[in-house]
Amino acid sequence: MNTKSVLGMILTLVGLVGLIYGGIDFTQGGVSQASFVYLILGAVFFFAGVGLIRSTRT
Repeated sequence: MNTKSVLGMILTLVGLVGLIYGGIDFTQGGVSQASFVYLILGAVFFFAGVGLIRSTRT
């Protein structure tokens, strides 16, 4: 496997975990800065991973 695609998969999974954790924290009434940080960082990692996977697939 290509190193970029492996890194893309790892970033996508980390981003997905961050989005899920931030969403759960946000829906349980935790309207703090931490839930927004998890959501934003999760989205950044997720879309960076998807972009890496798309760019390596030919």
